Amino acid sequence: MDYILSILIFFPAFAAVLGFLVAKNSIRAYAITVTIIEFLLSCYLWMNFETANAGMQFTEFIPIISQYGISYNLGIDGISLFLVLMTTFMTMISVIGLSEKRNLKHLLITVLFLEMTMVGVFLALDVILFYLFWEFSLVPMLYIIGAWGGQRRIYAAVKFFLYTFTGSLVMLIGMLYLGYIYFQATGYWSFNLMDWNTLMLPVDMQMWLFVAFFLGFAIKVPMVPFHTWLPYAHGQAPTIGSVLLAAILLKMGTYGFIRFSLPLFPDASVAFMIPMAILAIIAIIYTAMIAYAQEDIKQVIAYSSVSHMGVIILGIFALNVEGIGGSIFLMVSHGIVSGALFILVGVIYDRTGTKDMREFGGLAKVMPMYATVFGIMLMASVGLPLTIGFVGEFLSLLGFFAVSPLLTGLAGLTIILGAVYMLVLYKKTFYGTVTNPINEKLKDLNVREISALVPLVFLVVYLGVYPKPILEPVDQSVKQLVQVMYLKSVDPVSKEKIASVNSIGEMNK
Repeated sequence: MDYILSILIFFPAFAAVLGFLVAKNSIRAYAITVTIIEFLLSCYLWMNFETANAGMQFTEFIPIISQYGISYNLGIDGISLFLVLMTTFMTMISVIGLSEKRNLKHLLITVLFLEMTMVGVFLALDVILFYLFWEFSLVPMLYIIGAWGGQRRIYAAVKFFLYTFTGSLVMLIGMLYLGYIYFQATGYWSFNLMDWNTLMLPVDMQMWLFVAFFLGFAIKVPMVPFHTWLPYAHGQAPTIGSVLLAAILLKMGTYGFIRFSLPLFPDASVAFMIPMAILAIIAIIYTAMIAYAQEDIKQVIAYSSVSHMGVIILGIFALNVEGIGGSIFLMVSHGIVSGALFILVGVIYDRTGTKDMREFGGLAKVMPMYATVFGIMLMASVGLPLTIGFVGEFLSLLGFFAVSPLLTGLAGLTIILGAVYMLVLYKKTFYGTVTNPINEKLKDLNVREISALVPLVFLVVYLGVYPKPILEPVDQSVKQLVQVMYLKSVDPVSKEKIASVNSIGEMNK
């Protein structure tokens, strides 16, 4: 267990390098084996994780550039644990369900390299190390979209890269400046995030630094108005690219807000609470309306992702245990549900060569198993009680209700609007008569597709009924995060606000 985090990060990359030696006809089995082992390693980590411990566990520390405080520093807590589990699980599922046949060997090797960078983002405690994993994750996804995407794949790949890379550069400036501030305050350099959490920054400095980090995280989420790269990326990416993008890469942005913005800039987080909520609500309503107007099934799910990410942002900036804990649960649930929906879109696209819902109708009669799984995921997407989607949305909205009942009511429209565009999609695609004769001969789910989708269906139902396995470890770390925010706040008004939304007047004693 001493080096379990390093193994989790670099095992996929090591396997990817060895993958060049694997025969083309064996590469699928090889990649599936690698991702299963990686997932089992993360499960082993979970089994040994101390739920009652709110701090960082399994930490690893190796100095790299001591004079500037740059180190190889890893750790995991309840906030990052399930994001790592979701990363290894959804990578495994996406590889099992992979239907792509073009240059398959290079695609799977690229996916394994991507898995390394995604796991690294959630485990890095050194800010420079975090930034390296953050930036390196752009390269495999750029390649996946650009090499295996649709007709406009180059445009989509370049737009994805330019948007996210530009935001990351601004964030890097903020990181370097914050490192300099730490040097001025202590007399020595450190890019250890745990060291930075001890800094008490003036409010005006917090504001500027919050904006710098905001650009990097908001573009990755993506938040309105930085969301325009996402529909192109999803629309042109192959199925496995869309699955990994929606399930994991978008969560890196929301994770960044929780790991960096809240504890480092608590007063700024309070000051930007309402503006962030307004941006989130605009995303919830605006992109839901755009989703309703789409005829392409994949575009409906792409815009719905932006809408659901708005709910996550709302929960984060509730700044209380319920909201932040709910947002983390919603990250996991959205990763599972959106990943499943993109796999399902890939299934029908492989059979027909189209994603236009006007080309379908009556598929429930032709593909009953496919229609059933799609229906379950649809219900989870709109937040039906007893499904995984309900828990995170309810807690996120409940958390923000303590801040503003009015804004929470507006955000609650996500339930109504989500039901409208998803049910319309389902009606057009699965009900009625089979208008296209070609669709009458479509085959239902095969063994490979069932193997990928059944575990997702199980999680959607099980965690919807019994969410405690996730909520309990998350709750401990979130309570500590809120405590850090309260103690680091230098503005009495902000301190009182954090205490009030958490109903913890005891903090004043």
